[in-house]
Parts: sequence; structure tokens; C-alpha cells
Amino acid sequence: MVTIERIERKQKAILVGIKLPGENLDEHREYLAELELLAKTAGLEVDCTVIQERIKVHPTNFIGPGKAIELSDVIHRNNVKVIIFDDELTPAQIRNLENIWNSKIIDRTALILDIFAKHAKSKEAKTQVELAQLQYLLPRLTRQWTHLSRQVGGIGIRGPGETQLETDKRLIRRRIEKLRNDLIKIDKQLCTRRKHRDKIYRVALVGYTNVGKSTIMNILSGADVLVENQLFATLDSIIRKVKLNGHHEILLSDTVGFIRKLPTHLVASFKSTLDEVRESDLLLHVIDVQHPRYYEQMKIVLQVLEELNVHHKPIIMVFNKIDKLHELNLIPVMKAKYPDAVFLSAIRHIGIEALKTSIVNHIEQNYIKATLNIPVDDQKSLHFIHSCSHIVEKSLNNGYFKLVIKCNKEILNQIHNLNKRISFQEDTEHLMEDYGK
Repeated sequence: MVTIERIERKQKAILVGIKLPGENLDEHREYLAELELLAKTAGLEVDCTVIQERIKVHPTNFIGPGKAIELSDVIHRNNVKVIIFDDELTPAQIRNLENIWNSKIIDRTALILDIFAKHAKSKEAKTQVELAQLQYLLPRLTRQWTHLSRQVGGIGIRGPGETQLETDKRLIRRRIEKLRNDLIKIDKQLCTRRKHRDKIYRVALVGYTNVGKSTIMNILSGADVLVENQLFATLDSIIRKVKLNGHHEILLSDTVGFIRKLPTHLVASFKSTLDEVRESDLLLHVIDVQHPRYYEQMKIVLQVLEELNVHHKPIIMVFNKIDKLHELNLIPVMKAKYPDAVFLSAIRHIGIEALKTSIVNHIEQNYIKATLNIPVDDQKSLHFIHSCSHIVEKSLNNGYFKLVIKCNKEILNQIHNLNKRISFQEDTEHLMEDYGK
């Protein structure tokens, strides 16, 4: 089976971007800085970056023949083996540039796919990445067989090159279909697991890649999630039980980070992973507050959440890395702008208790107070009540437990459905309990 050729590590690379009229040059510099971090994550050594200003994209080689010839000298003089473009290239553009430079040409999508393939550990992640790779490869397969295309005869004659190409396309389509079926099975298994977690409040960490989600996950849950200064260090959803205080427990999940121009194949392939976001009750949107373009990263994350149709969920904005801010007077300004946000430094454990308090407040904002009378022999209901509500008072009277609890309306209905003999009186006022009481 044909697969995408993996990038050889520790090779020199040149990064190329293109600026069109009306676009901001500083933004493009920031984009290439992000592309450089992607390249380093893939194990490449960046030799230099190039931004070409053009009126429009050149259809033949993207940057134009003049710039292509100019770059040839740099490529050959510095022994550069890989040229990475910040935009997606057509198969023809890649082929034309490879002929000019005699170097490997890859675009942003191929680079991200390579990093995902490098970091995929579980069967689920590997299946998702392979599916995305093959979907990316299929329309570009023609250039993989240029050495055979010369054997194709004239009009009306099918040569061995065309036969091989059709064979490979058919094999790849079969493999794509199998991977899709595998992911459907994985998704069903995950759905079955999620059903057993329905009564526990679920919180998902979301955000741009490399903003510190995994560090927060480790601190809150005691999990041993990989933390590296790399993009996409976490691919698999990590789910852990977290005790916030004496009577509040949540399921916290850490998911794959988002990024500008995240390939659509990846978003589609990682459906089962991103379902942890869809199934959550609350999102923690982690933001790297010291990043020069944090606001743009925020917008990209919100756009992806909208694509996943989860933008309506309650969100706590978590501004991380405040210890790295050079201008500390910015924090009061941002607190005034985002009054419900949490400001913390995960690496220095600053603001973690404030984050827990904010989560508890979200859990309890729809809580109601109710008084229940439960038969003492109804151990099933008692166990359920203890596991999913906060018991304020408890007393025994004439074979019944009198419980004063706080929970949401849905839990109260579930308690009543467990045993119709349970009587309850609901308080009219909604309650918000101070954290730690």
C-alpha cells in the first residue's frame, strides 16, 4: 500500500509563505513562526524563512518563476533538503517546484499530518491519523508515479503507469473504507463507556495547541500526561476523575489542541476524540495570555467549537502563563474585560484553587435544594443520592431517612424515578454554595 513518505529528521528546511494585497505582514511573520515550531516538532532544522509578496498566487509554482530561481541558489548553497509552504499546494505546484529545486516539497497540511503520525500512540489515534493521511494522499497520487507515466502509450492505449495508478487508488479507497468502519466501531465502544458516566459532571479542556492544557490536567487530576514544548504533544483524549472538594467530583478530559488551518481531514478523522468535547457539560478554554497573538488564537478555537456545534455550551476562559507576562498591569485590565475568566500559572500552581471554585460555581448555578423522605431499605436510591448530590442534612425518623440535598432538577427526577415511594419537597429558591463549605 502507498503511504505518505515520512519526513527524514534533522534535515535542513526553508519555510515559505506568501503575502497577498491587503494582508498584514506582521501576521505572516507570526504564521511562519508557528510553522517553524511545527517544523521543529517534526524534527527538522529551519535554515531560514521567506515571505513572498505577490498580487495573486502563481498557478504553476505558487511563488512565481523569479522567486523560485532566486531560492535555488540558497537551497543548493546551504544543502537544504526540505522546503515547507505555509499554505496547501496543488499536486502540479509541488511537482513543478521539485523539478526546479530537486528537493522535497511539503505543505502545511502534510507537515501537520506527519507530526500527528509521529505522536499517535493508541490504536484509535493511529487509525484516525492514517485515515486523514490517505484522504490527503488520494487526490495527489499521480505525482507518486511519475517514473511510470513515461511508459504510458499514445491516445487510446493504456500503459502500465496508468494501470498501477488505478490499482493504487483502488487499494487506498478500500483502506479508507476499512478505516472508517474501524472508527465507527471505536466510536460505538466509546459511546458505551460514556453511558456509564452520565451522572458525573463532565468538563473538557480545549484551546490552541501548546497553551498548557496538559499541565492543568496533571495538576487537577494527578495524571501523568506528556508535557512538552511541542505542538500536538497530546493526541488521545485523556479522561480522569477529579475531586474538587468534599462533595464535588468531575470527569476531566484533555483533548487534541486546535491550530490555525487545521486540516479538515483531521477534524473529520478525530470525530471520536472530539466527541469528548461534544458530550461535556462545561468547557475550559485555556489561553496562553503571554502569546503576542493570543486573541487570534482565541478566535480560531471559538471557530472550531462552532464547527463542532458546541459553541453554545458554558465556557470558562482560563488565561494561563500569567507568570510570563512582562506587563503585569495588563492583568487588571483583562480581568475588567473578562470578569468571569480565571487567571493562573499552571506551571507555578498559581490560581488553581480559583479555577476549582469557578468550576464548582458552574456546577451549582442550576442547583436546587430539596427535602427527601427515603425508605431505609432502599439502598439503591441512597447510593445514587450519595454519588450525585450534596447532602446538607440527614436524619432518621420512623423507618425513613430525611435528607436535605442540593442537586440539579434532572438528578432530582432520576431519584424519583428510582423509587416512586420517595417523597420530596423542592425549595423554590436556587442556591449557590460557597466553595469549601
